[in-house]
Amino acid sequence: MIAMQYSIALPADYDMDIIERRIREKGPLLDGFPHLAFKAYLSARREGGAVPSHENLYAPFYLWAAPEGMDAFLTSPGFAGLARDFGWPMVRSWIVWQAQCAGALTDARFASRRIEAIAPHADLAALKRAACGAGEAAVREGALAAVCAFNPADWSLVHFRLWPTLPMTQQQDTQHYEVGHVSLPAPGHEAAGSGH
Repeated sequence: MIAMQYSIALPADYDMDIIERRIREKGPLLDGFPHLAFKAYLSARREGGAVPSHENLYAPFYLWAAPEGMDAFLTSPGFAGLARDFGWPMVRSWIVWQAQCAGALTDARFASRRIEAIAPHADLAALKRAACGAGEAAVREGALAAVCAFNPADWSLVHFRLWPTLPMTQQQDTQHYEVGHVSLPAPGHEAAGSGH
């Protein structure tokens, strides 16, 4: 599995209703996309939003069951349209250590994402155990999904969660988002589940 995200920062005076309308109109288009475990359509408002954010953001997060899905999306007219409308984004990706889905992802209203640097010569096996344990704890605390994944190209670790309500504990270095839509596999083709 591969986790993927691009984050588009928008001007402070940008009308975020445009993003919400885009999510309503475009979100269902990815429902049932091949090799997609889920896509969470995420946004955050600098002012007036339900979650704290330093800037206006449109930042979808994807969990791909296979790299063919990521390739098919990035070479699709949909991604070309996004790049035309918002500019050429940097697309980050991580190799998934664990992805747990513990409930109906369509009930997600909020998301949290924390990226941490992996120190040189870190004990990766120990780091993986700790990250997966943190994901399991998040599910026990009510997260509908918990993903932990790493990128050895820049030695980063991502912790991503989907929540039905805003989490009680909010770490300083965590970006929170509102969830506008969650695209899922076609029925009978579910790809995300509990486990590593």
